Amino acid sequence: MLKNVILGIKEYTGVFKLMSDLKLWKYFIIPMLISFCTAILIGVETYMLSDNVGAYISNIWVWDWGKDTFSSISNFIGGLIVLIVGLILYKHIIMALSAPFMSPVSEKIEKHFYGDLKHLHRKTTNTEQLIRAIRLNIRNLTKELLITLPILILKFIPGVNIFSSLLLFIVQAYYAGFGNMDYTLERHLTYKESVQFVSRNKGYAIGNGIVFMLFLLIPIVGIIIVLPLSVTAASKKTVQLMHEKNNLVYER
Repeated sequence: MLKNVILGIKEYTGVFKLMSDLKLWKYFIIPMLISFCTAILIGVETYMLSDNVGAYISNIWVWDWGKDTFSSISNFIGGLIVLIVGLILYKHIIMALSAPFMSPVSEKIEKHFYGDLKHLHRKTTNTEQLIRAIRLNIRNLTKELLITLPILILKFIPGVNIFSSLLLFIVQAYYAGFGNMDYTLERHLTYKESVQFVSRNKGYAIGNGIVFMLFLLIPIVGIIIVLPLSVTAASKKTVQLMHEKNNLVYER
């Protein structure tokens, strides 16, 4: 799987040129606005809630000795929990709301590499694409939170918390890549088939999502360009996988 992770990361090579050649930037204007506004909203909520969560955690310590130290640690962990949950929500919100704008991007990329295949696409409207994206992201959000919460508990264990941070990053990366790949999959596969496809190609999803998550570390610029770059890279790899593995039957 490590090889596939690396290949997923390598798909980002040349995305700027591909986006320029295919004139894709215009499709990303509204998704970039959605991304920016969502990030601001969640950032404000994170700032407001972190102290409250920290105070709640500090109440676990009922003894007087070490109370101040535990409170300081609790405030840090509280802020971290809110930030991580905020990132998870941010990711799924922008992916769900951007679905109607991302499908044309993926379609143009597929046409660029493999020709016009509209006769093989599932016929879906923008509304149906949005509904599917919301359904998928609610499913992924639920699963990601169920996995993330136990990992966050590990952060209270010295030494183990380093491992838990890496594991947490990989989980976030996987679901980010999952969402990016589905913009292509929705034209060809049903909801259930798409889930199975990504499950068989976890490495590629993780590779795409790793770069996605790293871009979010870049102040302001990262949240604006993260979708254009990650969706373009994911579309390149996903159409390649579907062709190579004969997941599509073509009528030439």
